[in-house]
Amino acid sequence: MYDFKIAAADKAALYADLLAALDGLTAGEPDAIANMANAAALLWETLPGINWAGFYRNVGGELVLGPFQGRPACIRIPFGRGVCGAAAESLAVQRVEDVHAFPGHIACDAASQSELVVPIVRNGELLAVLDLDAPEKARFDAEDEAGCVAICRLLAERL
Repeated sequence: MYDFKIAAADKAALYADLLAALDGLTAGEPDAIANMANAAALLWETLPGINWAGFYRNVGGELVLGPFQGRPACIRIPFGRGVCGAAAESLAVQRVEDVHAFPGHIACDAASQSELVVPIVRNGELLAVLDLDAPEKARFDAEDEAGCVAICRLLAERL
């Protein structure tokens, strides 16, 4: 078992350490589910103030729940629906300060107030989305987005 204790004085250092740890965890492992599972666990253990961390996989043009940490979640999400579906359809990061103000938001957990969803794309094809939820409005900022984009670039090579 791995015991990562990642703590940093600032977010840039925190995400750099997260990326290095994830690189070590996934290097040489060809199984996408195993890599997503370890990534979800690492994010859950490291990022303060989140109540869900996980993945939705692109399965036949629909998002299907993948490895995660947190409360039970919605299993299937159509492209274009909710924050995850918007990220999947547009292939663009969705950083939402107040999910209740997002048109078509899917409330899997009523405690979630803000959300960050990052598409994982390889060769123009959506593989999955990384989904982070928080019980605080505006929990995610530009540094969180940049850190998660870097994580998803690494994962795109390993899923």
